[in-house]
Amino acid sequence: MTELPKTFDPAAIESRWYAHWEDKGLFRPERPGAEPWTIVNPPPNVTGSLHIGHALDNTLQDILVRHARLQGKDARWVVGTDHAGIATQMVVERNLAKDGVKRADLGREAFVGKVWEWKGESGGAITRQLRRLGCSMDWANERFTMDDGFSKAVLKVFVDLHRQGLIYRDKRLVNWDPGLGTAISDLEVETREVKGGFWRLRYPLEDGSGHIEVATTRPETMLADMAVAVHPDDARYTALVGKRVRLPITGRLIPIVADEHADPELGSGAVKITPGHDFNDFEVGRRAGIEARDMLNMLDAKAAICQTADGLVPAELVGLDRFEARAAVVERLKAEGYLIPHIDKDGAEHDAEPRTIQTPYGDRSGVVIEPWLTDQWYVDAATLAKGPIEAVRSGAIEIVPKTWEKTFFNWMENIQPWCVSRQLWWGHRIPAWFAEDGRIFVAETEEGAQAQAGEGVALRQDPDVLDTWFSSALWPFATLGWPEADPREAGRYPNDILISGFDILFFWDARMMMQGMHFLGDVPFRKLYLHGLVRAADGAKMSKSKGNTVDPLGLIDKYGADALRFFMAAMESQGRDIKMDERRIEGYRNFATKLWNATRFAMANGIGASKGLEPPAATHAVNQWIVAETVETVQALDLALADLRFDAAANAIYQFVWSRFCDWYLELIKGQIDEETKAVAGWVLDQILVMLHPFMPFITEELWHALGEREHDLIVARWPMPDARALNPAARAEIDWLIRLVSEVRAARTELGVPPGAKLPMHTAGADAATAGRLDRQAAALSRLARVEIAASEAPAGGSLQVVVDGVTYALPIGDVIDLDAERARLAKAIAAAEKERDALAGRLSNPSFVERAKPEAVDKARADHADKAAEAERLSAALTRLG
Repeated sequence: MTELPKTFDPAAIESRWYAHWEDKGLFRPERPGAEPWTIVNPPPNVTGSLHIGHALDNTLQDILVRHARLQGKDARWVVGTDHAGIATQMVVERNLAKDGVKRADLGREAFVGKVWEWKGESGGAITRQLRRLGCSMDWANERFTMDDGFSKAVLKVFVDLHRQGLIYRDKRLVNWDPGLGTAISDLEVETREVKGGFWRLRYPLEDGSGHIEVATTRPETMLADMAVAVHPDDARYTALVGKRVRLPITGRLIPIVADEHADPELGSGAVKITPGHDFNDFEVGRRAGIEARDMLNMLDAKAAICQTADGLVPAELVGLDRFEARAAVVERLKAEGYLIPHIDKDGAEHDAEPRTIQTPYGDRSGVVIEPWLTDQWYVDAATLAKGPIEAVRSGAIEIVPKTWEKTFFNWMENIQPWCVSRQLWWGHRIPAWFAEDGRIFVAETEEGAQAQAGEGVALRQDPDVLDTWFSSALWPFATLGWPEADPREAGRYPNDILISGFDILFFWDARMMMQGMHFLGDVPFRKLYLHGLVRAADGAKMSKSKGNTVDPLGLIDKYGADALRFFMAAMESQGRDIKMDERRIEGYRNFATKLWNATRFAMANGIGASKGLEPPAATHAVNQWIVAETVETVQALDLALADLRFDAAANAIYQFVWSRFCDWYLELIKGQIDEETKAVAGWVLDQILVMLHPFMPFITEELWHALGEREHDLIVARWPMPDARALNPAARAEIDWLIRLVSEVRAARTELGVPPGAKLPMHTAGADAATAGRLDRQAAALSRLARVEIAASEAPAGGSLQVVVDGVTYALPIGDVIDLDAERARLAKAIAAAEKERDALAGRLSNPSFVERAKPEAVDKARADHADKAAEAERLSAALTRLG
């Protein structure tokens, strides 16, 4: 055995043990013939740093990986990082800007070279931080979404999908980010409430017979209007359908069309249609027979006004920023009499009615997103979604919690074409080449494209790159050597489970299902566990702007990785959000300290490493009891982890270690630690370290080696096998009775103010032979733990502390150690005070005015205080009754 320091210091052991595990290759030990078990981590952005969400996600994964490894499986946790196209390009461009260099100054090839340089120097921060957390990942096979093997898989998937007609090029509206100059997905758009306006406009009929009224929150888009829509059943406009209006400012003649998109109940019932700049209008335009190639575009890539194809935008507006153009358009409409003023409740006239507008913003650039008509590459997501939908319905993929299934089906069954092209330089360049005559050739290499085009045909490669989520959708199989190797043959595909935040269910999880099922003919993972968010202590979502984010590395520095990990597990309850509570983390640091001190006590009493996996033979009831408690804890842990109830698993091991082992077993064996007890205590302590290891790997490995010489490290030890033969009902019943009796006596002594050192006689009434036997066998423990001496006679009348356990009354005369009358008076006074506060709180809670008008937290506090005072009154009344 190795002597342990008196004080538990996480920092002193964590880096040492992590380096030891990694250097010895213990995160994936050689296990020929072992059952394969595989999980992939959601690859963090190469630009990222560890945040509290990463800490939760990776802690849950590591618990399952370490558990599988302890079960003897060939557990592999695939690790890697995502090239994060937009984020990485932004970082490198900002770094260059500090030296006054722009991306365009370097050119594409040189700029991409700069990105690779940055990746080599700074791209490993997140993986170093994952090590701090204790993540036992397969670092020897770390992957990157832009490495050669992975890139080959990406190109093959694109080319194959194109050949199958599932990837195609189309002109459609996209979410265009003018700040980044690229298309982004719906999932990368965040909606914010912005104070804006609602302008009403007159569009004159072509024949001069009148006008039609429309309204808009974006008046500048009228420069590209191509129709006015009215509902086909709206009698007000029946005669106008098919006629045309002359658009103000541009003079463009546009038709009045009938379409159900127009709601007769809203405004005038007529809607301006700008198919090149609004998603709903795009569909109306197509239904009206306007081809996408003919839809007008009035914005350039920077969201400045450009000339439309018909040349009707006034020259003085061309080049204006979209918001500058808005003001200019409104002024012209007003000057020419086409703006209908808004009259407020005070009779004042305004250009527009104030409105709060739901406005789309790019989640990275922070600029307003524009629907923009461009040629992009699309995946036929609806076809690829069919397999995953059926897989979830049939149970081939189990989503946990099951409540997420409804959301999954709703999105997948209404899925839109997936735009996979991005106007960036960093990423997987799209393997498509254009000929001057407009033909497109798709191949994995330029040579392949040239072979398709024929000799002498000049080709130019598409400058766009693929959406980052396109490549990460291949993560469950491309990381395992596909397409050169088939991970199915090695038993690595499907992966056993995927742990994911619910917020990337459609970003990533669903897309892995699509690609995995299409290319490997099977689900990518058998289970999908969706966890919640880590929120601030008040339940608010964490954000840098609110200043309520928490740095997990700071928490590790303060309390240790083990305490943070245990907090994450204990608070993770099947997908519910977690409220940050640093006091709980401190509490789990105290839990680790308690185990540390318990191990020091054991070692000081000659208790060391166990000799085998089976529990030692035990004759003492206390030893039989703790063995049975250990077996039940293993069973509870196995069940909880199988059901992915991380909170239940953490609670089971916590209660066993703190209450059963430290608080009771070690107290019960003090003064009577014979060889049998040493053997049993050493075995139980070993089982604790193995069971706790997935949650708290560092302290458990340290204690494992401190207890004695080992053939192997704890990380590759054997998970306990619960054996029902170790359960002894009689011994368990006796020790449970002893614990209840000691607890009752201690509580009663404390309540009545009996001095701690006073040893009291204990008389029994109604004890049967079995109880008498227990009292005889446990007399020494009762004397030491409850400070009582078993008395043969019945208790004298009055003045006794009384407790009842299993129908037997135990009386302890206390007249010689406390003033009974003074104690009765004290209790009566305390009872009256508690009842008064209880009743006052009950009165407040029964008042509807308070419950309905007070803040919810004030009502909750009143309810909690009422419960506390009611319990206090009941406890004090019981104490008074005990005096007899």
